[in-house]
Amino acid sequence: MSNKFRSSGYHPIRKLKVILAGLHVAVVTDFSVAYKVILSVPVLVGAFLFRQWIDVGLILLAMGLVLISELFNSAIEVLCDFVEPQQNDRIRVTKDIAAAAAGLSILVWAAILVIESVRLFQLR
Repeated sequence: MSNKFRSSGYHPIRKLKVILAGLHVAVVTDFSVAYKVILSVPVLVGAFLFRQWIDVGLILLAMGLVLISELFNSAIEVLCDFVEPQQNDRIRVTKDIAAAAAGLSILVWAAILVIESVRLFQLR
């Protein structure tokens, strides 16, 4: 490992700030990320309040999956637009594949939220 990487050291607080800044930008500027957080949190809170720990874990996993795929999709779209601002079939295909990955994760996320919402409603 070169000295270039060792000199800066590992700064977990700085890493956390970068993570939170990226999440903030994604939630504030990208509606597709914001609404997933807004819809997921009440179901997550309900599962937590009813002490359904497996459900809490499943909802967190689904939220993580959909947010990660949306963040990657957004990053790929921004990068593609930066690299090639004009219409380009290769860029379109790249964006379509990224959108398909996000779309599949949305289907899984939505199914889990619906199933868990119904289960939590039955517990009341």
